[in-house]
Amino acid sequence: MGAGQSSWQRSPLSQKRLTQDSVELYCEAIGNPIPEIQWWFEGNEPNETYAQLWDGARQDRVKINATYNLHSTSTIYIANLTSDDSGMYECRASNDPDRNHLSKSPKVKWIRSQANVFVIERPEVKSSMDNASVNRILSCNMSEPSSAIEGHKWLLGDKIVKEDTESSTSTSYTIEGKVEEHSGIYQCVYNTNPVIKGEIFVEVPPQVMAYKKSEHGNEGDTGVLTCKNPSFPAVTSWNWYKKGQEVSPIVNGSGRYIIKSSGNKTELRILKLNIEEDTGDYHCNATNSQGSGGATVNLRVRSRLAALWPFLGIVAEVLVLVTIIFIYEKRRKPDEVLDGKRCLGLKGRPSNL
Repeated sequence: MGAGQSSWQRSPLSQKRLTQDSVELYCEAIGNPIPEIQWWFEGNEPNETYAQLWDGARQDRVKINATYNLHSTSTIYIANLTSDDSGMYECRASNDPDRNHLSKSPKVKWIRSQANVFVIERPEVKSSMDNASVNRILSCNMSEPSSAIEGHKWLLGDKIVKEDTESSTSTSYTIEGKVEEHSGIYQCVYNTNPVIKGEIFVEVPPQVMAYKKSEHGNEGDTGVLTCKNPSFPAVTSWNWYKKGQEVSPIVNGSGRYIIKSSGNKTELRILKLNIEEDTGDYHCNATNSQGSGGATVNLRVRSRLAALWPFLGIVAEVLVLVTIIFIYEKRRKPDEVLDGKRCLGLKGRPSNL
């Protein structure tokens, strides 16, 4: 496989990463026959030479995935980086039959592509939360930044809640309003190369909400009541109660009840609804590491004939209208009828003039 018979796609030539981060390098080769791809590494020590990397190397932190279909592609992924992972990573490709022979020299040289990975010691980011004031203040302070700071960001999940271009090693964000409405995982992001982040967990008891405060169902059908918790941290356990029976929670699979709970959502299904037994208020209760909270859902069960009432109402209106017209026609005066006939008769006579 000569240079004119192959093409390459590769990762950037130089990448910076922090300790405990991960890095992924990509390599692609085209040739006929399809070439084999290998990964090699040379560290930064003076006397260190290239050594081949295998899937599962470095205490299983190295993962290599290769596919050979029309052309060759390979990726190497290294997790939980340390300073010893800094160095030159080389992707080699060859389709010479003797490429791996111990005594024979291959006729075609290995084609090589390199990427240099710099692993920088992660600076310490101290994060804190001030609960003394009315509004909670989140703060981050970084010691010994590895590169120039070109600004900061504060994120709640994927949403940017604050952004600036200051070069300070400290940054803060104020949560205004009820903290129960702003719980979650906050990140302070330093715009450095590479980017450095810190995390602050704002935790509150469950703020449970009913999907619908009132649910309706027909007798004999399945009723579905749903509750959810939009706050952080996630719910660890859910319970359902019917009003007046708080002493004994509803057990999943007992009688006509089926409960499905996953994380911050729970669902109570009641099979074959009964007007007398199932109508009423149901309470969903959630518990997490910060406490508990709940909400109430009202269930109304209607008779199966309830759907016919609108139709029966229309029929009744039509019957009343027909009855009124019939009575009116019966009670019309005979003179009105005769006058009508005389008028018709006069119109039909020829003129004598």
